[in-house]
Amino acid sequence: MRSALLILILLAAGVAAAFWLADLGGTVEIRVGETFIGLAFPIAVLILLAAAALLLGLSSLVGALRRWPERMRARRAARRREQGEAAVTRALVALAAGTGDAARLEVRKARGLLGDTPQTLLLAAEAERLSGREEAAEEVFRALAQREDARFLGLRGLLRQAMARGDWDAALALAREAEAAQPGAAWLREERAQLALRTRDWREALALSPPEAPRAALALAAAGQEPDPDRAAELERQAFQADPGFAPAALAHARRLEQGGNARRARAVLEEAWAKAPHPALAEPYLASEPDPLLRVKAAEALVRRNPAHPESRLLLARTALDAGLTGRARNELEALRQEGMADRRAFLMLAELEEAEHGETPEARAAQARWLREAAQAPAEPRWRCGHCGAEHNEWKPVCPACDTVGQIAWTGTAPAARVPTAAGA
Repeated sequence: MRSALLILILLAAGVAAAFWLADLGGTVEIRVGETFIGLAFPIAVLILLAAAALLLGLSSLVGALRRWPERMRARRAARRREQGEAAVTRALVALAAGTGDAARLEVRKARGLLGDTPQTLLLAAEAERLSGREEAAEEVFRALAQREDARFLGLRGLLRQAMARGDWDAALALAREAEAAQPGAAWLREERAQLALRTRDWREALALSPPEAPRAALALAAAGQEPDPDRAAELERQAFQADPGFAPAALAHARRLEQGGNARRARAVLEEAWAKAPHPALAEPYLASEPDPLLRVKAAEALVRRNPAHPESRLLLARTALDAGLTGRARNELEALRQEGMADRRAFLMLAELEEAEHGETPEARAAQARWLREAAQAPAEPRWRCGHCGAEHNEWKPVCPACDTVGQIAWTGTAPAARVPTAAGA
């Protein structure tokens, strides 16, 4: 409605201007030598308007002709870009479908139409990898790494290839370059953490570990690699604080405190570890300073006082009581284990030893011993440090299984769980 009103207003204004010019009258004269041209003023105005319109049209035509090649190039570029984007889409579909040859064909088309952009180069590298052409993929990744706008993409691809073929030195160098190109990248942090595990760089693994990682095991492993005693002591302290129930960390921390002349604090560490997760190895250093058998019983009671009903606590009390000749006390602890259904092979072997201590070499004692030995043969085995990958048993915890070279699979299997280093393939 507004447009119609505007057109009517313009037409009315034009008609009014025409009548005004007609009423205005007058003559326009042009003399050139002897030539004389006389025109009415309204006609002259119309001629001037027509000439201006003609000149404007000619100027527009000349401009259009001059811009025509540029428009044609733009149209061709737009068409090539559209075709290139279609090739990129087909390449992505082929990669998702796992058809490497089709992906390589579409990527070649895309590179021909769009050039070597970061997107086409990355697609080309992935297509080569899917086709099993790792050397060709590496060449493309290196081309990406040489571009300032896509350096991290190229380094990431090269890092993955280096880790896949087990070239750890190259992987470490590439990880450092990638960190410089993209500081703090979450993916790179995860890859560096896995790389640290594979190269047994426990300090690096500890620094890069996520909050949910077993930091106690990592810190203890890092302490074993640390040549500086003070730094090693700090790492052992961190391991114990991260998980007081991780027996190897508690033992290492307590040993360090004992060597530093802080025996009372060392005993407190062992008591805290036993309260959290009793482990038979914790009792050895705790009782070592008590040569008297009866005093060892008192020391054992002090160690287990915060967790006296645990099977390891009952076994320790039974062992020290039996060594001190307190056979009744030992039998009470062992019978409690049997009634609770928590007795393992050690408990029944100790019961057989108890029969001899109480009754000597009598037929009744030998019969009772035979019964307990039969029970021991059928009872669950005592907990041990075992590799979950190959089943090898070990006398102590290690971050790597020496038998199969697998990281993070040695665990205390039985009543006392132990923390583990995150699993990673062996080198």
